[in-house]
Amino acid sequence: MTEPAIEAPSPLFQSERQREILALTLRAGRVEVADLAERFGVTTETIRRDLSDLQEQRVVRRVHGGAIPWETVGFEPLLSVRADLHDPEKRRMARVAVEELPDAGAIIIDSGSTLTRFAEAIPRGCDLRVVTNSLLTAQVLAEHDAIDVIVVGGKVRKNTLAMVDAEAVAAIEPLFVDTLFISADGMSAEMGLSTPYREEAALKQSMIHSARRVVALVDHSKVGHDHFTRFAEWSDIDVLVTNTEVDREVVDAIETMGTTVRLA
Repeated sequence: MTEPAIEAPSPLFQSERQREILALTLRAGRVEVADLAERFGVTTETIRRDLSDLQEQRVVRRVHGGAIPWETVGFEPLLSVRADLHDPEKRRMARVAVEELPDAGAIIIDSGSTLTRFAEAIPRGCDLRVVTNSLLTAQVLAEHDAIDVIVVGGKVRKNTLAMVDAEAVAAIEPLFVDTLFISADGMSAEMGLSTPYREEAALKQSMIHSARRVVALVDHSKVGHDHFTRFAEWSDIDVLVTNTEVDREVVDAIETMGTTVRLA
């Protein structure tokens, strides 16, 4: 009796393949054309076209034989691309972080794709004054009748649609709010929270100094990545909201330093 043939897996659409290539590049730090062609069952020419498309989006940089993340050479991916990465985890974290909202008063919401998801999760009817440096967050919350939205000034960073320059710092410095919701590019038990960008670090530090409580939303993909500028130690962070995929040893180490960790 002849055994039935095993069906080959259905090929991915181009957009799906490119999304997976980006995720692999961010995780590994470098990918090779030949390895990707074998992994996805396509030609090396197809992979090279994929890498060229991703380079045009400024999320990977082509190098000889492969590609590296664009951010490793001093740039950051477009927010529209970053929003797709770990999106289910970000949405779970946003729902947990909403429980940290004060009943009333003023808050600051930092910029970033995770915090945009947090803004989307804030229920209608919350009586809050929200200060933000993110145009996307301002747009989301402007639809809430009970929320007053204040956007800090400064030059708009096109990749993130946020203001992070000296004007933004000057706007934050005189403020005092109940809770800050902040994000980070890197997180470790040893170093705390960090970012590659000095201007952004200065703004985040100003936000921390202006808040009674600080809630950080950082997903597991940022763990173990210590970037050029540290902007917060764990003594600065009251609550860390992260996802269940994070290493338990990292959670335990952070909790020993007095930060409450909430898993989503």
